[in-house]
Amino acid sequence: MASIINDANGLRRIQFVAPCGARKAIRLGKIERKSAEAIGRHVEALLAAKLCGETIPRTTAVWLTQCGDTLKAKLAAVGLTDACAKIPTLQEFLTEYLTYREAELKASTMMVLHQAARWLVRALGADVRLNTITPADADRARAFLLNGRAKATANKWTRYAKEFFNAAVRRKVVSANPFEHITGLAVVGNAARRVFVTDADIRKVLETIPCSQFRLIVALARYGGLRIPSEGLALTWADVNWEHSRLVVRASKTAHHADGGVRVVPIFAELRPFLEAVWDEAKEGEVRIFSRYTDVRINLRTQFNRWILRTGLEPRLKPVTDEHYARATGVPLGGAKSGATR
Repeated sequence: MASIINDANGLRRIQFVAPCGARKAIRLGKIERKSAEAIGRHVEALLAAKLCGETIPRTTAVWLTQCGDTLKAKLAAVGLTDACAKIPTLQEFLTEYLTYREAELKASTMMVLHQAARWLVRALGADVRLNTITPADADRARAFLLNGRAKATANKWTRYAKEFFNAAVRRKVVSANPFEHITGLAVVGNAARRVFVTDADIRKVLETIPCSQFRLIVALARYGGLRIPSEGLALTWADVNWEHSRLVVRASKTAHHADGGVRVVPIFAELRPFLEAVWDEAKEGEVRIFSRYTDVRINLRTQFNRWILRTGLEPRLKPVTDEHYARATGVPLGGAKSGATR
């Protein structure tokens, strides 16, 4: 317990017993008793955190950022702010956390996590201490994410923010997740943006594209039902069964499923000419189908939209939906393996 001691001439000090058993005091000078009692409550919170090895309560952490350098120095002198010094900034924590996750997550997932982290830092500031972030700050970050962005994107990044702070709670860096109260973050597609791309329209675009490999990418999405770029760019020539017109597709997005994310899809008559064109141009011994496009992080949409505009058609933010994949291939969304072999 911290006690308020009244000295002569209106001077006050806070006295307490440190974890080592020594009696220590913080001299406050001339100060109202009510103010001294308020400081005393924070001193007790700091002392309890040090004794129990717990995180500093958020209210005390916020108070520490506002109490002034003189009082901070006095708290440090009696050993009460050691725990505070260990609290990382938002940028420090995110950098360390993302480095740790790189060992277990795919590059595509890490790219999205880094995007969410960058926007969280922009919303709250890089140097803010993790334990000073409040639910009000979380609401402010949420509003920042919703400003000018699709709700689905804001929801996804808010979910990742909750994940970041859940990790901080597990590590006892903070005592509570400031984003915990934000709910309703399911990513639901905007039905108003869904447009079924007709065969006539897609053929206009394909005729405009000069690159055979890019034409195949588009054909795989429209006629093969593949996720682009992740599934398309992962294809190898060993995945093509020319005799039975089947294609083995490996989905990194569903690799954790029971089927390992592997499914077999038909090489439809509409798709086969585009696949054969790239095969005819492939170098001897080429393993991957796409030699020109190898990085799944590549931005294919911008160039694709340019070619769409050349045809006089209107680019769509999401030309093909998951439901369209299933409709085109006859394969359920979860994927289904067959016994096809090369």
